[in-house]
Amino acid sequence: MSPTDSLLLEAKQAILEEQHRRFQSLQQEGKWKEAMQQFQVTLGCASDLLSHSLSILDQILQDRARHKELLPPPADGADPLAGS
Repeated sequence: MSPTDSLLLEAKQAILEEQHRRFQSLQQEGKWKEAMQQFQVTLGCASDLLSHSLSILDQILQDRARHKELLPPPADGADPLAGS
């Protein structure tokens, strides 16, 4: 995972936490209509964070598979990437 990806994930996590805090505040104040609107925003942020996380994971798995294809087969049958 690149430093850029890490920063983006951290920023999206912070945004999600803030949106969730706003939702909870509106809910506690009994502002149900606004809370439901905020809930939709919060879910959108959560979806964005999860999608980005999954795309990073997918890229990591593809890179690992590509790297594994380039390695010669181990003589003892052990997985050379098992520890990484």
